[in-house]
Formats: sequence, C-alpha cells, structure tokens
Amino acid sequence: MPNWLEGRHALITGGGTGIGASAATHLHAAGAKITVTGRRPEPLETIRKIVNGAAVQCDVTDREQIVRAFDQARAANGPIEMLIVNAGIAESAPFHKMKRESWDRIIATNLTAAFDCAQAALSDLLKSDSGRLIFVASVASLRGVPYAAHYAASKHGLLGLMRSLAAEYAKTNLTVNAVCPGYVDTPMTDQSVARVSEITGRSEGDARSAITNMNASGRLVDPDGIGTMIMTLCLPQSRDINGAAVTIDGGTSA
Repeated sequence: MPNWLEGRHALITGGGTGIGASAATHLHAAGAKITVTGRRPEPLETIRKIVNGAAVQCDVTDREQIVRAFDQARAANGPIEMLIVNAGIAESAPFHKMKRESWDRIIATNLTAAFDCAQAALSDLLKSDSGRLIFVASVASLRGVPYAAHYAASKHGLLGLMRSLAAEYAKTNLTVNAVCPGYVDTPMTDQSVARVSEITGRSEGDARSAITNMNASGRLVDPDGIGTMIMTLCLPQSRDINGAAVTIDGGTSA
C-alpha cells in the first residue's frame, strides 16, 4: 500500500479491539503514526506492538482523562491530524424497564464523549492541511431500534454532531464523516449475544443467528471492511467527502 498517510498522527479511541483495532492497523499500513486509547491496558498493548505506536489508558466519559490522554498522544506522536472516535457501548432493555442510569451511561459514552474528544483535538485538526474527524456510528443512527432506545438515541445524536461540524468547518481543511456499520464481528456483538441469551433463555448459538440475520446479508460485518473505509476517508484524496454517513451493513439500510 502506498504510504499516503506517511508521518501523519492518527488517534483512535477504543483502539484495543474490534473496529478500533482494525482502523489502527489499516492506518498504520498507510504510513500513519498511531495512538490508541482505551480502558483496558492489555489489548491496547497488543495493538501498540503491532502498529509500533503509542497506547494511552483513558476513560472517555471523563473529560479530564481525555485531555491528559490527548496530551500524552501529542508528546509521543505530534499533533493529532486524524481522530477516530470509536469508543462506545451497547445495552438493551424494554423501554418501560429501562433505567435512567443505563440511559446516562450510554449517552455519556457514545455521545458526550464524542463531543469532548472532538473539542480536545479540534485545534490540531484545524491546523492540519488534511484534518480528519471520523465518528463510528451505526445503522442505529438511521432508524429506530426496539429494546435499545438509548443506544439508538445516542447514535442518532452522533450523526447530528457529525453533520453540524461538517457544515460548520466546510470551508477549512477539516472533513467530518461517520461510518454506520450493521452488526459487526466484534467483542461488542459477542456481549450482545450473551445478553440476548440471558434475557430470552435461548442458546447462544440461536441468539447469534438471530443477531446475524438482522443484517440483510445474513452475515456479520467484517471489521476489516470498516477499517479500510476509515483509512480511505482519512486519505488526502478524500477531501471532498464531508458530512457523509457511510453505511457498511451488507445492504440492511438499502
């Protein structure tokens, strides 16, 4: 692969596993310097070694931790020219049983943290000649999701944030986009399978089949396909892709 991103610094939140780890490896393959952040040190260290980059522990629901982590990333790799806001969580419950604590937790992790991360990197992104801000959203950004109203609300909000920033900074060198995957073959989906199995009493195999078949393709999305799209959006050649919500869901939203 040509080193189109040679020397440019990409920071990926939730970078230890799944989509974040895939984004890190693809951006590294294109020549970028990588910083991954997350709460668990072990997977972060694994990815750090693969991409020969930096790893910083950070809980994105704590704005002070974000500021410290981004400063550590700058000290290791220079100004942040690409920010991939990937950290997120999912939970499920019937709406009438949904707890306010669960709502607050989902909104804090999936939406408020995106706001804080974007602000923490904005000065660097605007100074870059090819600043890139990419939010990892979901097909739940585009439609309602029974038993996951809080998750869908957080992801709808994420698209609103993305589109607003894309419009606000359209005359700069910063582009702001989102990827919207369906169900992906990641540890988060494994957790969803376990929750469905526990709540319904179905076997984990049956629960996995039910979730997989929610994708029109009848298969889980490959995280490498999402990592490839994120890398593509980061290329200098992608400067006119701005305000896009790119679906990667096997035709589910078609």
